[in-house]
Amino acid sequence: MSPAAHDDGPWAWVFTPRRPNEKRYWLVKSEPNVFSFDDLRAAPKQTTQWDGVRNFAARNFLRDGMKRGDQVFFYHSSTNPQAIVGIAQVAREAYPDPTALDKKHPAFDAKSDPKDPSWYAVDLEAVAPLAKPVTLTEIKANKALAEMALVRIGRLSVTPVRSAEWDAIVAMSKR
Repeated sequence: MSPAAHDDGPWAWVFTPRRPNEKRYWLVKSEPNVFSFDDLRAAPKQTTQWDGVRNFAARNFLRDGMKRGDQVFFYHSSTNPQAIVGIAQVAREAYPDPTALDKKHPAFDAKSDPKDPSWYAVDLEAVAPLAKPVTLTEIKANKALAEMALVRIGRLSVTPVRSAEWDAIVAMSKR
């Protein structure tokens, strides 16, 4: 997809051309009873295929925005408390999501076409747990994070994180 397809909207900046060696920041969500940050750390090479994304906006962030080396917050959702618990990085850029074509997989999509994939995956590698998880309640209470995608479009499983937001959350995790 061409960058022109993402020219409009509040998140268009994540699809703009990068400066040399520029890293960007992201947040991915997982229910810890399905796949936790500890599961990622226990995986071979602390790496996993991040698949099963079935929302077009989240897919676009994953497919067109995420690049190798980008830093990623790992967020535990559908738990109490919901929180950012660790940091990962993109180890492999977007490729067609094989679960979309696997009839036995819960994320199977009968409309998927292997010649024209709709869904993509990336590989994520664990970097480190946060010193202290940063809860959604804490994030929402921080006025500097009021425009964060997690707060504004919380339903998405993959969202961009601005550099200042990244720094604020890392600082919050050290308090």
